[in-house]
Parts: sequence; structure tokens; C-alpha cells
Amino acid sequence: MKVRIGVGTGIGVESGPAALRSLVDDLDVLGFDSIWLPEVLTAATSDPLAGLAFCAAHNPHLKLGTTMLLPGRNLLRLAKALATVDQLSEGRLLVTFVPGLAQLPESTAVGVAGRDKGAWMDEAIPVLRRLWAGERVTHDGVVGRFDDVVLAPLPVQNPLELWMGGMLPSALERCGTYADGWLPSACTPADAAAGRVVIDEAADRAGRTIDREHFGVSLAYAPGPLDAKTMAALGRSRKGVDPAAVVPVGLDGLRSSIESFLEVGFSKFVVRPIGRPVSWRSELEALAEALGDLQT
Repeated sequence: MKVRIGVGTGIGVESGPAALRSLVDDLDVLGFDSIWLPEVLTAATSDPLAGLAFCAAHNPHLKLGTTMLLPGRNLLRLAKALATVDQLSEGRLLVTFVPGLAQLPESTAVGVAGRDKGAWMDEAIPVLRRLWAGERVTHDGVVGRFDDVVLAPLPVQNPLELWMGGMLPSALERCGTYADGWLPSACTPADAAAGRVVIDEAADRAGRTIDREHFGVSLAYAPGPLDAKTMAALGRSRKGVDPAAVVPVGLDGLRSSIESFLEVGFSKFVVRPIGRPVSWRSELEALAEALGDLQT
């Protein structure tokens, strides 16, 4: 397996362009695969596509990843925006679609009711694929209505791969039916292995196969023991899951967790510190020392 490690961060334009440029350069120099900017509408984070376009212009090497909200989007605008970033970055864009966080105020800010988000994604993804394939597309449905549209520019990647997150049974089924890869979070290696079985079965029913290299995990890690406030916040993000079981503590704990996921066949990782480090450079140097030899 090709093991790749990217770094997820909320840092963006609100921290100033110099900070983001430095972060991108440090990630590249220290051998990380990618930078990941999240999309959370109600949090103090940059729009991920604007941020990644900035990163692409500054650095010609680093891959550019985002966990992006899909429900509620204008599909033509989304298809064009993603294709444009992929063009300008010469094929370095990595996209994982998610339905969004379940808690308020984020859940209502998306603009699609929670019960409808899954169906919205089911309808939207085949349309996006047709647009990015350069087909002439006519569509009339919940996700939009348009006639005889041909998208330009097209992405450099052919196809532009679409990964998904999520651990719910419906999310696993959707991933197997429509996606090119899976990037869950807040899960144990046993959870991930069991979810992969469901995804592979769904893909088989849909007449598809997901590449063995396209299974990864987004791993939040803590510099020290989790306090009660952080435990409660993490517990709200995935009900019924013990945060202590899914959030490794310290870089030794992070490495051990990654090694456990490798053992069950997961090879792509996005690691993200809980809380903003005092010095990103120091944090990245420590991460590189602890994890660098895992990348193959």
C-alpha cells in the first residue's frame, strides 16, 4: 500500500496570508502529502475552495484536500468551481463530500433538512460525474433544473475522484454505491474494518469496485489527556462513541493508532490536532519526526 499522510487545519485567511503561506511551505518541505481545509459554515474557518486556490497558487507540489458540504449546493456552480481549482492546481485537488455536522447551528445553516441530505447526495453525485465527463446534461430534480448544459473547464483529473465520509449505515451504502473512496473520522480500526465490508458489499451490488488504496481515516489527536469540555464536545459530534477510544493522545498515541489502521488495510490519513498549536512549524516538525517513516 502507498501510505500518505496529510494535515488538516482550520487555519486560513483569517490568520493572514503569511501564516497560510508558511504552513503550506512547511508541509511541503517536511514531506507531507496534502493540506486539508474543512468546510464548517458556522465556524471561524475560511471557505475551503478559496483557501485551497490560494495554496495552489503559492505552492506547486502539495495536494489540496477538503471535506466539503454537498447538500444545498448549486450543482453547476459547484462543478465549475471544483473543476477550476483542479485545473489551476494541475490536478492536485482531493475532495471528500460530507452531509454536514448534525448539531446546531450548523445543521440548519446548510439549508437542507437532515432527513433529506442523503437523498440529495444520491441525486447530486451522478449529475456531477456527468458534468465533469463533458457530457451534455439535462436534469430536473430536487438538486436543480437545467437544460442542455456542457461544463467548461473540465477537471484535469479524469475522473475527478469523489470520496465520502460518514459511519451511519446509509452513509456506508451511499459510499459503496457512488464514491471512489472513504475517509471516516471518530472511529476505531474495528469500526473502520466493519464499515469497509459494508461499503464493498454495496459497491458489488452496484457493479462497482473501490480501489484498495482508497480507504483512509481522518484522525483528530490531542497533545495531552482530554479535558471534560473537549470530551463533551467530541461526544456530541458522534453520539454513543467514547472520545477516548477514537482520539489518540500524544504523538506516540497517534502513531500507534495509524499503525492499527494500517493493519486493517487503511492507508491514507489526515491528521489534525485538537486546538490550534502555539507554533505550527514546531507541531509539523514533531509530526514529521513521529510519522515520516510511515509514508511509503
